[in-house]
Amino acid sequence: MILPSASPVSWLLALAAALAYAAPAAAASRLGAAASRNALLVAWVLHGALLVWGLWGEAPRFGFAPALSMTAWLMLTVYAVERQLFPQMRARWVLAALGAAAIVLALLFPGQPLHVAASAWLPLHLALGIACYGLFAAAVVHAWLMTRAERHIRQAEDPDSGIPLLTLERLTFRFVTAGFVLLSATLLAGWLFSDVLYGRAWRWDHKAVFSFLSWLVFAALLLGRARFGWRGRNAVRILYAGSALLMLAYVGSRFVLEVILGRST
Repeated sequence: MILPSASPVSWLLALAAALAYAAPAAAASRLGAAASRNALLVAWVLHGALLVWGLWGEAPRFGFAPALSMTAWLMLTVYAVERQLFPQMRARWVLAALGAAAIVLALLFPGQPLHVAASAWLPLHLALGIACYGLFAAAVVHAWLMTRAERHIRQAEDPDSGIPLLTLERLTFRFVTAGFVLLSATLLAGWLFSDVLYGRAWRWDHKAVFSFLSWLVFAALLLGRARFGWRGRNAVRILYAGSALLMLAYVGSRFVLEVILGRST
Protein backbone atom coordinates (compact mmCIF):
# COMPACT_ATOMS: atom_id res chain seq x y z
CA MET A 1 0.00 0.00 0.00
CA ILE A 2 2.71 2.50 0.93
CA LEU A 3 5.65 2.74 -1.44
CA PRO A 4 8.32 5.27 -2.32
CA SER A 5 7.74 8.06 -4.75
CA ALA A 6 9.83 8.06 -7.91
CA SER A 7 12.86 9.74 -6.33
CA PRO A 8 16.42 8.89 -7.42
CA VAL A 9 17.07 7.11 -4.12
CA SER A 10 13.92 5.04 -4.61
CA TRP A 11 14.97 4.06 -8.11
CA LEU A 12 18.46 3.07 -6.96
CA LEU A 13 17.11 1.00 -4.07
CA ALA A 14 14.51 -0.63 -6.29
CA LEU A 15 16.97 -1.54 -9.04
CA ALA A 16 19.53 -2.86 -6.54
CA ALA A 17 16.88 -4.98 -4.78
CA ALA A 18 15.51 -6.31 -8.09
CA LEU A 19 19.00 -7.30 -9.24
CA ALA A 20 19.72 -8.98 -5.90
CA TYR A 21 16.46 -10.91 -6.18
CA ALA A 22 17.21 -11.85 -9.79
CA ALA A 23 20.52 -13.53 -8.91
CA PRO A 24 19.10 -16.53 -6.98
CA ALA A 25 16.00 -16.59 -9.19
CA ALA A 26 17.85 -16.82 -12.51
CA ALA A 27 20.91 -18.77 -11.43
CA ALA A 28 19.61 -20.99 -8.64
CA SER A 29 21.32 -24.09 -10.05
CA ARG A 30 24.70 -22.37 -10.55
CA LEU A 31 24.91 -20.47 -7.28
CA GLY A 32 25.78 -22.32 -4.13
CA ALA A 33 23.37 -22.45 -1.21
CA ALA A 34 25.34 -19.88 0.77
CA ALA A 35 25.60 -17.45 -2.17
CA SER A 36 21.88 -17.71 -2.94
CA ARG A 37 21.00 -17.22 0.70
CA ASN A 38 23.23 -14.15 0.98
CA ALA A 39 21.85 -12.63 -2.22
CA LEU A 40 18.29 -13.12 -0.97
CA LEU A 41 19.19 -11.55 2.36
CA VAL A 42 20.68 -8.50 0.63
CA ALA A 43 17.59 -8.21 -1.57
CA TRP A 44 15.29 -8.47 1.45
CA VAL A 45 17.20 -5.70 3.27
CA LEU A 46 17.19 -3.43 0.21
CA HIS A 47 13.50 -4.12 -0.38
CA GLY A 48 12.72 -3.23 3.23
CA ALA A 49 14.77 -0.04 2.94
CA LEU A 50 12.81 0.82 -0.20
CA LEU A 51 9.53 0.48 1.65
CA VAL A 52 10.76 2.47 4.66
CA TRP A 53 12.11 5.22 2.41
CA GLY A 54 8.59 5.68 1.06
CA LEU A 55 7.35 6.68 4.50
CA TRP A 56 9.67 9.71 4.41
CA GLY A 57 8.15 11.10 1.24
CA GLU A 58 5.79 14.02 1.12
CA ALA A 59 2.81 11.81 0.29
CA PRO A 60 2.83 8.05 0.88
CA ARG A 61 1.45 6.20 -2.15
CA PHE A 62 -0.86 3.25 -2.53
CA GLY A 63 -2.03 1.05 -5.38
CA PHE A 64 -2.12 -2.51 -6.67
CA ALA A 65 1.62 -2.75 -7.41
CA PRO A 66 2.76 -1.30 -4.05
CA ALA A 67 0.41 -3.77 -2.37
CA LEU A 68 2.07 -6.64 -4.23
CA SER A 69 5.51 -5.28 -3.33
CA MET A 70 4.70 -5.16 0.37
CA THR A 71 3.15 -8.63 0.19
CA ALA A 72 6.28 -10.04 -1.45
CA TRP A 73 8.48 -8.50 1.24
CA LEU A 74 6.29 -10.00 3.97
CA MET A 75 6.53 -13.41 2.31
CA LEU A 76 10.32 -13.13 2.34
CA THR A 77 10.17 -12.17 6.01
CA VAL A 78 8.14 -15.28 6.79
CA TYR A 79 10.60 -17.37 4.78
CA ALA A 80 13.57 -15.90 6.66
CA VAL A 81 11.99 -16.82 9.99
CA GLU A 82 11.02 -20.29 8.82
CA ARG A 83 14.50 -20.99 7.51
CA GLN A 84 15.71 -20.74 11.10
CA LEU A 85 13.23 -23.42 12.14
CA PHE A 86 13.36 -25.53 8.97
CA PRO A 87 16.78 -25.10 7.29
CA GLN A 88 15.82 -27.71 4.69
CA MET A 89 13.02 -25.56 3.26
CA ARG A 90 13.47 -24.98 -0.49
CA ALA A 91 11.47 -22.14 -1.98
CA ARG A 92 14.24 -19.61 -2.47
CA TRP A 93 14.12 -19.21 -6.24
CA VAL A 94 10.33 -18.88 -6.33
CA LEU A 95 10.25 -16.15 -3.69
CA ALA A 96 13.20 -14.36 -5.31
CA ALA A 97 11.40 -14.30 -8.66
CA LEU A 98 8.23 -12.98 -7.03
CA GLY A 99 10.19 -10.30 -5.18
CA ALA A 100 11.92 -9.08 -8.36
CA ALA A 101 8.65 -9.01 -10.30
CA ALA A 102 6.85 -7.12 -7.52
CA ILE A 103 9.53 -4.42 -7.36
CA VAL A 104 9.53 -3.91 -11.13
CA LEU A 105 5.73 -3.64 -11.13
CA ALA A 106 5.86 -1.08 -8.32
CA LEU A 107 8.35 0.99 -10.32
CA LEU A 108 6.09 0.95 -13.36
CA PHE A 109 2.86 1.54 -11.40
CA PRO A 110 3.70 3.47 -8.21
CA GLY A 111 0.06 4.12 -7.33
CA GLN A 112 -1.58 7.32 -6.14
CA PRO A 113 -0.68 9.51 -3.16
CA LEU A 114 -2.92 9.21 -0.14
CA HIS A 115 -5.34 12.11 0.04
CA VAL A 116 -4.25 14.83 2.44
CA ALA A 117 -7.66 14.68 4.12
CA ALA A 118 -7.42 10.93 4.73
CA SER A 119 -7.71 9.71 8.29
CA ALA A 120 -4.50 9.18 10.23
CA TRP A 121 -5.82 5.66 10.90
CA LEU A 122 -6.07 4.80 7.21
CA PRO A 123 -2.41 3.72 6.80
CA LEU A 124 -2.84 1.39 9.79
CA HIS A 125 -5.98 -0.08 8.26
CA LEU A 126 -4.21 -0.56 4.93
CA ALA A 127 -1.19 -2.11 6.65
CA LEU A 128 -3.53 -4.56 8.41
CA GLY A 129 -4.96 -5.56 5.05
CA ILE A 130 -1.50 -6.02 3.55
CA ALA A 131 -0.43 -8.18 6.50
CA CYS A 132 -3.48 -10.31 5.74
CA TYR A 133 -2.32 -10.55 2.11
CA GLY A 134 1.12 -11.60 3.28
CA LEU A 135 -0.17 -14.41 5.48
CA PHE A 136 -2.40 -15.84 2.77
CA ALA A 137 0.42 -15.53 0.25
CA ALA A 138 2.62 -17.55 2.63
CA ALA A 139 -0.19 -20.12 2.89
CA VAL A 140 -0.37 -20.37 -0.91
CA VAL A 141 3.40 -20.92 -1.20
CA HIS A 142 3.26 -23.66 1.45
CA ALA A 143 0.27 -25.24 -0.29
CA TRP A 144 2.24 -25.27 -3.54
CA LEU A 145 5.18 -26.93 -1.77
CA MET A 146 2.79 -29.41 -0.20
CA THR A 147 1.25 -30.29 -3.58
CA ARG A 148 4.69 -30.73 -5.13
CA ALA A 149 5.88 -32.93 -2.27
CA GLU A 150 2.73 -35.06 -2.50
CA ARG A 151 3.24 -35.50 -6.24
CA HIS A 152 6.83 -36.66 -5.73
CA ILE A 153 5.72 -39.10 -3.07
CA ARG A 154 3.07 -40.56 -5.39
CA GLN A 155 5.76 -40.98 -8.07
CA ALA A 156 8.14 -42.60 -5.57
CA GLU A 157 10.61 -39.74 -5.89
CA ASP A 158 12.42 -37.73 -3.24
CA PRO A 159 10.35 -34.66 -2.26
CA ASP A 160 11.91 -31.35 -3.30
CA SER A 161 10.44 -29.25 -0.51
CA GLY A 162 12.85 -30.58 2.13
CA ILE A 163 10.07 -30.54 4.76
CA PRO A 164 7.83 -33.51 5.65
CA LEU A 165 4.41 -33.39 4.01
CA LEU A 166 2.46 -33.31 7.28
CA THR A 167 4.60 -30.44 8.54
CA LEU A 168 3.90 -28.47 5.37
CA GLU A 169 0.19 -29.10 5.76
CA ARG A 170 0.24 -27.96 9.38
CA LEU A 171 2.14 -24.79 8.48
CA THR A 172 -0.22 -24.06 5.60
CA PHE A 173 -3.30 -24.08 7.81
CA ARG A 174 -1.60 -22.08 10.53
CA PHE A 175 -1.05 -19.31 7.99
CA VAL A 176 -4.64 -19.66 6.77
CA THR A 177 -5.92 -19.34 10.33
CA ALA A 178 -3.78 -16.29 11.10
CA GLY A 179 -4.73 -14.69 7.78
CA PHE A 180 -8.41 -15.35 8.44
CA VAL A 181 -8.18 -13.60 11.81
CA LEU A 182 -6.57 -10.54 10.20
CA LEU A 183 -9.04 -10.57 7.32
CA SER A 184 -11.93 -10.65 9.80
CA ALA A 185 -10.43 -7.73 11.73
CA THR A 186 -9.85 -5.75 8.53
CA LEU A 187 -13.41 -6.26 7.29
CA LEU A 188 -14.86 -5.46 10.71
CA ALA A 189 -12.81 -2.26 10.99
CA GLY A 190 -13.82 -1.19 7.49
CA TRP A 191 -17.48 -1.83 8.24
CA LEU A 192 -17.57 -0.14 11.65
CA PHE A 193 -15.24 2.80 10.96
CA SER A 194 -15.72 3.47 7.25
CA ASP A 195 -16.77 7.08 7.94
CA VAL A 196 -13.54 7.73 9.86
CA LEU A 197 -11.25 5.84 7.47
CA TYR A 198 -12.68 6.82 4.11
CA GLY A 199 -14.99 9.75 4.85
CA ARG A 200 -18.06 7.86 3.66
CA ALA A 201 -20.42 5.15 4.81
CA TRP A 202 -19.72 1.49 4.10
CA ARG A 203 -20.82 0.42 0.64
CA TRP A 204 -20.84 -2.87 -1.21
CA ASP A 205 -18.40 -2.06 -3.98
CA HIS A 206 -16.23 -4.58 -5.83
CA LYS A 207 -13.58 -4.56 -3.12
CA ALA A 208 -16.09 -5.24 -0.35
CA VAL A 209 -17.89 -7.97 -2.29
CA PHE A 210 -14.73 -9.87 -3.24
CA SER A 211 -13.34 -9.49 0.29
CA PHE A 212 -16.50 -10.90 1.84
CA LEU A 213 -16.62 -13.76 -0.66
CA SER A 214 -13.01 -14.64 0.17
CA TRP A 215 -13.88 -14.51 3.87
CA LEU A 216 -16.71 -17.00 3.30
CA VAL A 217 -14.41 -19.34 1.35
CA PHE A 218 -11.71 -19.29 4.05
CA ALA A 219 -14.33 -19.74 6.79
CA ALA A 220 -15.70 -22.78 4.94
CA LEU A 221 -12.16 -24.16 4.52
CA LEU A 222 -11.32 -23.86 8.21
CA LEU A 223 -14.71 -25.22 9.27
CA GLY A 224 -14.44 -28.10 6.83
CA ARG A 225 -10.99 -29.00 8.10
CA ALA A 226 -12.10 -28.84 11.74
CA ARG A 227 -15.38 -30.72 11.30
CA PHE A 228 -14.80 -33.00 8.32
CA GLY A 229 -11.02 -33.29 8.11
CA TRP A 230 -10.64 -31.62 4.71
CA ARG A 231 -7.09 -31.94 3.45
CA GLY A 232 -5.02 -32.64 0.38
CA ARG A 233 -5.87 -31.44 -3.10
CA ASN A 234 -9.44 -30.41 -2.39
CA ALA A 235 -8.38 -28.21 0.54
CA VAL A 236 -5.61 -26.67 -1.58
CA ARG A 237 -8.08 -25.86 -4.37
CA ILE A 238 -10.35 -24.08 -1.90
CA LEU A 239 -7.36 -22.15 -0.55
CA TYR A 240 -6.40 -21.09 -4.08
CA ALA A 241 -9.99 -20.00 -4.79
CA GLY A 242 -10.19 -17.91 -1.62
CA SER A 243 -6.81 -16.34 -2.32
CA ALA A 244 -7.82 -15.47 -5.89
CA LEU A 245 -10.97 -13.75 -4.60
CA LEU A 246 -8.92 -11.84 -2.03
CA MET A 247 -6.46 -10.79 -4.71
CA LEU A 248 -9.33 -9.47 -6.82
CA ALA A 249 -10.68 -7.54 -3.84
CA TYR A 250 -7.94 -4.93 -3.68
CA VAL A 251 -5.18 -5.67 -6.18
CA GLY A 252 -7.63 -6.58 -8.94
CA SER A 253 -9.89 -3.59 -8.30
CA ARG A 254 -6.97 -1.15 -8.14
CA PHE A 255 -5.44 -2.65 -11.30
CA VAL A 256 -8.65 -2.01 -13.22
CA LEU A 257 -8.90 1.54 -11.87
CA GLU A 258 -5.24 2.52 -12.33
CA VAL A 259 -4.22 0.66 -15.49
CA ILE A 260 -7.36 -0.04 -17.51
CA LEU A 261 -9.53 2.95 -16.58
CA GLY A 262 -6.66 5.33 -15.71
CA ARG A 263 -8.39 6.58 -12.57
CA SER A 264 -7.33 6.87 -8.92
CA THR A 265 -10.79 6.37 -7.36
